[in-house]
Amino acid sequence: MKRCFLLITIILLFGLAIISLGIISYIFFPFLFNIFIYILVSGLPHTLLLTSIGLLGGFVLGISLALMRIYGSKELQWISSGYEKLFRGVPLLVLIYIFAFGIPGIFWFISPLDRSLAAVMLALALRSGAYQSQIFRGAILSVNLGQMEAARSLGMNQIQGFRHIVMPQALRLAIPSWSNEYAVVIKDTSFASGIGILELTKSAYRISVIYREIPELWTLSMVFLTIIYFLFTYPITRFFGERQTKKLKDLGMGGG
Repeated sequence: MKRCFLLITIILLFGLAIISLGIISYIFFPFLFNIFIYILVSGLPHTLLLTSIGLLGGFVLGISLALMRIYGSKELQWISSGYEKLFRGVPLLVLIYIFAFGIPGIFWFISPLDRSLAAVMLALALRSGAYQSQIFRGAILSVNLGQMEAARSLGMNQIQGFRHIVMPQALRLAIPSWSNEYAVVIKDTSFASGIGILELTKSAYRISVIYREIPELWTLSMVFLTIIYFLFTYPITRFFGERQTKKLKDLGMGGG
């Protein structure tokens, strides 16, 4: 209950910060208010969409790769390890260019207008999966082996023990690192601007081009962009990262 209250409080404070910034700009600087609203309204939908798909796809891939690395055969372990090394070593922008321009036919089944968006989603998911694999592998290995032995003594098989005993604890242990991955992915969506997708960074750049006769507007639009990214990352990493790490330490479950 306390945890739910804290989460609701953070969400309300986050909303209040956005509203307050908008009100101050509207009252004292109406022109700047319009710029702020343009960046937020035109860029936020694609940023949140890319972040959600990137994290969800990375979550599925990460769990699968972690299980392959821990419980799989040598061949599966080799594949998982190779995947992690490959996609952690290739720059995200390169992946986006490969899927958007190198092999555009991979998205033959969707509208041409949506193929660039799909390319970024795929690149984000594949790269996030490589990092989330390490997060979940470390979390699973952090669960005491005695937990599985206790599950087996109660009559559970290995799959049941993993599903009901190990996995819930591993997911909880992974929350601090996963919140950091969220912050990385939402900022990495800015690379989508490299292929013309109108997300937050592209919106800020576009407004500065529209009013290019005002050189200072470039700086102001980037300041607004910085504030928006901060408001979308710090509360989450603070609540799910630092607070959860402290709670895990208090429970003797690691989290260091």
